[in-house]
Amino acid sequence: MKELTICIPAFNEENAIGDVLKVLKKEYPEAEIIVVNDGSSDRTEEIAKSISGVKVLSHERNRGYGASIKTSAKAASGKVIVWFDADGQHRAEDIRGIAEPVLRGDKDVVIGVRKPGSAVQANRLAGKLILKYIAKLIVRDDVPDLNSGLRCFRLDVIKKYLHLLPDGFSASATSTVLMMKRGYRIGYCDILTQKRKGVSAVKIFRDGFKTIQLLFRILILFESFAFFTVLSLIQLIPAIIYGFYTALTVKKGFPTFASTIIVSGIFTFFMGIICDQITELRKEKFED
Repeated sequence: MKELTICIPAFNEENAIGDVLKVLKKEYPEAEIIVVNDGSSDRTEEIAKSISGVKVLSHERNRGYGASIKTSAKAASGKVIVWFDADGQHRAEDIRGIAEPVLRGDKDVVIGVRKPGSAVQANRLAGKLILKYIAKLIVRDDVPDLNSGLRCFRLDVIKKYLHLLPDGFSASATSTVLMMKRGYRIGYCDILTQKRKGVSAVKIFRDGFKTIQLLFRILILFESFAFFTVLSLIQLIPAIIYGFYTALTVKKGFPTFASTIIVSGIFTFFMGIICDQITELRKEKFED
């Protein structure tokens, strides 16, 4: 475990962070532990700094879960990093199961799969099911747990894609699809999550809106050509049918409205081609 760095984003987690860090220090005394205090307004930073051997980094303002992950990854010295929540949901003993295949070199990524009996937020289930279905269409494979917060990466692998990870909670889902689409060796390990301590930073309406944003973001990042092609066809097919029908029945030529929609559909199609090239360049930016 000397090559392991445990990355812990923390925002107003004074109720849990102390116990979480004490257990981690006891279970993995040789591992590097980095806490990123994400602009907390409570005693999170003070408590984290009171635990010996823990590196604490701080954002001046709340920037988001993904931003904290990126900050900790850039500061990590281990060859392997684990994402671990600060709210007491994750069990320290589950780290060994997800980290060992990566430390041995058998896998590039291992994702913790929450098994039956795990604590989950009921108000987020619908959004997670939709996201899982979309992700399955994109990667053309089953995705056991799209946005589990407990996951392990080879540091040199995830560093290539930090620029693609969003600053919010969707960093987990985005990283899952990225690893699958780029062909890395992915493993899965059953984990059990517990009821969190304190109040969740996730709000149902805000989180619902962000789920919609994430859907579009994932579609455009990984399937931009298909996404814009569908949008183009939605415009072109009705406009062509309406245009020819009107021209043949009214006999006053092809309607201007239909022509405008057809031109819009053609522009949308070519926008998809351009967007597809841009996203591919972004994904390959730091690849060998």
